Amino acid sequence: MEEVILDILKMENRAYSVQELFDKMNLQTTEQFKELLKTLNQMEDCLKVYHTKNDNYMLFKNSHLKIGKMLANKKGFGFVDIEGDEDVYVSMNHMNHAIHGDWVIVEIISKKGYDLEGKVVRIVDRKLKQMVGEFYTEKGKGHILLDDPKVKLFIEIDPQFTLGAMDGHKVLVKITKKLKDNHYKGEILKILGHKNDPGVDILSIVNKFEIHDTFPESVMNEAEKLPSTVSEDELKNRVDLREKLIFTIDGSHTKDIDDAISLQKLENGHYKLGVHIADVSYYVKEGTPLDEEAMERGTSVYLADRVIPMLPHKLSNGICSLNPNVDRLAISCMMEIDEKGNIRDYDIFESVIRSKKQMTYENVNQILENHKIPEGYESYVDVLHDMERLASILRKNKDTRGYIDFDIDESEIVVNEKGEAIDVVLRNRGIGEKLIEDFMIAANETIATHIYFMELPFIYRVHGKPNEEKITTFVNFVKSLGYSIQDKVKDITPKAMQNILLNLKEKKEFHILSSLLLRSMQKAVYDKVNIGHFGLASKYYTHFTSPIRRYPDTTVHRLLRTYLFQNKMDKETINYWDNKLIYISEHSSERERASIECEREVDDMKKAEYMMRHIGEEYTGMISSVMSFGIFVELPNLIEGLVRVDDLKDDHYIFDESKYAFIGTRTKKMYRLGDTIAVKVKNANKEAKTVDFEIAEDTTEILEV
Repeated sequence: MEEVILDILKMENRAYSVQELFDKMNLQTTEQFKELLKTLNQMEDCLKVYHTKNDNYMLFKNSHLKIGKMLANKKGFGFVDIEGDEDVYVSMNHMNHAIHGDWVIVEIISKKGYDLEGKVVRIVDRKLKQMVGEFYTEKGKGHILLDDPKVKLFIEIDPQFTLGAMDGHKVLVKITKKLKDNHYKGEILKILGHKNDPGVDILSIVNKFEIHDTFPESVMNEAEKLPSTVSEDELKNRVDLREKLIFTIDGSHTKDIDDAISLQKLENGHYKLGVHIADVSYYVKEGTPLDEEAMERGTSVYLADRVIPMLPHKLSNGICSLNPNVDRLAISCMMEIDEKGNIRDYDIFESVIRSKKQMTYENVNQILENHKIPEGYESYVDVLHDMERLASILRKNKDTRGYIDFDIDESEIVVNEKGEAIDVVLRNRGIGEKLIEDFMIAANETIATHIYFMELPFIYRVHGKPNEEKITTFVNFVKSLGYSIQDKVKDITPKAMQNILLNLKEKKEFHILSSLLLRSMQKAVYDKVNIGHFGLASKYYTHFTSPIRRYPDTTVHRLLRTYLFQNKMDKETINYWDNKLIYISEHSSERERASIECEREVDDMKKAEYMMRHIGEEYTGMISSVMSFGIFVELPNLIEGLVRVDDLKDDHYIFDESKYAFIGTRTKKMYRLGDTIAVKVKNANKEAKTVDFEIAEDTTEILEV
């Protein structure tokens, strides 16, 4: 009955009364009428239809209501993040008790240009069932001060559910009962440690995002039973590449080595590139505790002072890691690439390799950038230069088709033995890093293309076309800065986005504008339906090259083994994966987002911790954003701080939204995006993860209106 109702509502795209639907469906009995009402109520609960004030029903997506995730601000207002649509601003008075992370239905109440304003009419799902906070007692009762200032909840803990927590302990708490409005009863699930203990600060954020920092006993027991070396029996039906010149290139601290590479110059002038990836799915069998835990985690998480791995160290640093001078099982993708970067031929097969050397980016860059040869690299110089030439060819091929290189800098936080931030520096991204990136993209595209044309269920890495209104808003913003954009906004292709960046490449605030454009794009996700990858200008793309740290890659390996090596493509197998990949794609995308948000929050906290030691010091930075309440200034190492408008003491400043600037009413001084100014560190708060600046007295020249 539900499908018939949906077909009717889709057909004419209008609201129907129950009687109209009853007649349209040729129903006749009272029982059928009751069944219709029951079905409509269920569809309303599932947000498939909207029940109007006039007692009619229409498709939910065609109503004036939207559903999305509430992104609350600690000041009380918020934005509803609606997939594939504009965010909706919600004022404090229209939050209707919604908190950060809730899935809500929002009613659009006004539209100004591209800006939507709405009010929350219903909380669909409160995702924050577990939260992290500080335990304290007041009037003999236990309470939790939540870490996240955006979550406005008051939680009281029953004495029998404190687990012995003392004042100052950071704890993981579960909501058990609603008392009134945003007042709840709660139960402590885990004590993380005292708030001043080393490492508890990061552990608090990890638990907030429901990231498992320990493995269940069943998983560890299974891992311990796995071999530490490759046996002769395991080499059957594998291509033996142990004598080939194969090596790895990674960061100096990397212990989980997924990928190794090889290169050979062919007589016809082509290159034979080998990308050899750790055969994780051989050891992590589907449905085992190891596999279930890896799927639940979705990804490894890389934080300032630790890595929370997807797999136990017995695998991630041991039998699965492509360590030098030991036999390792792999899946190899061998590609013949011509002088224009086109892949002419390829082969995908199970292999056994023995990496000849564990190289570091630092040493490879010494050779390729500074023409210095570190000790032990002498015999690899020629092949590294050949790899550099091939990487350049591949990158030029990608650039020609429209590959978008946002060239976004990243910061690296240096910590001491206690986990305290002692420095924040820019992460180097040299020729070695880009070379590996180019080779991995080539392998990922080759794998995805092969399975796509076999028309079999698969997991793709997809990146949708950006929203035209968001790109228009960005272009108008750039024009307000006095810069012209040549491309037509309506012609939204990867090549057009690439040209926009090229137009801005030489501007002083390029890295800020590049970041803003990146935020205007959709997020890349995992999906079994291939729509291509817009940012890479790739028709077919997947993640194959990091199975130690990403579950989708492990799944891709499992599918390659099923289809190509075991030749299992029967109807039952296809139906099984067709259904399972829906969950794996959605869950992996969700866990990836949680990981990114966790890493970002840890970085913000550690940057604030670092700046707490530098209060009163002066720096030169660039204005990275201008808001109604102040200006954000970014330092060269990417630490960002806020200069509040109240701290602009030399004049009364007015926020000019059209110019994205503050303008002094008397002096006509202007502070706008891209300006370079000197600032002094006024305050830094590790708990709030914020840095406050004020304008330094010897600030550089400020633009006049």
